[in-house]
Amino acid sequence: MSTLAPLRLLREPWNASEGNQSNATGGAGSTWCQGLDIPNELFLTLGLVSLVENLLVVAAILKNRNLHSPTYYFICCLAVSDMLVSVSNLAETFFMLLMEHGVLVVRASIIRHMDNVIDMLICSSVVSSLSFLGVIAVDRYITIFYALRYHSIMTLQRAVVTMASVWLASTVSSTVFITYYRNNAILLCLIGFFLFMLVLMLVLYIHMFALARHHLRSIS
Repeated sequence: MSTLAPLRLLREPWNASEGNQSNATGGAGSTWCQGLDIPNELFLTLGLVSLVENLLVVAAILKNRNLHSPTYYFICCLAVSDMLVSVSNLAETFFMLLMEHGVLVVRASIIRHMDNVIDMLICSSVVSSLSFLGVIAVDRYITIFYALRYHSIMTLQRAVVTMASVWLASTVSSTVFITYYRNNAILLCLIGFFLFMLVLMLVLYIHMFALARHHLRSIS
């Protein structure tokens, strides 16, 4: 599986025979579908900016003891998830630039292996990022609707178990998805997971918004 354009373009010379077969069956559709040529330097710059931003978030949470709570630990994990995407993008773009300038020569088999590893990191980070967004929504929901019992419900031990479970599930699911990405059942499970998390966050935030409006009307 390839989700990143640079490595996919890099593999085209070695997959010329496969491309000829696909062009024979879908040549009519490929005439209007053309890729957008984006400089690798732009990917490198965006990756560096995103990496620095997430590093600042992680450093601020770890350095400030007032932020050592389950809520901010979840936010820290979310920043780490986004940071993995930046690191993967930087690594891919860096190797791509080295290959373009002839500094680094890599065999096709190694490129495919690198592509699979980068795809797994990106898939894992996306799944964990969406999962931690859902965890943060649940945490905010407990804070608002069970304020007096929050510290007994969301203990540090439960927060650690939650974070470890999310990272483990993200790693396993991304490995399975990259390995069996041609299986329609795996693809449907991934799409179902995304839809479930989006619906969960939408329902929770709508409920919290409704409660906020109710309190505002009561005060006014």
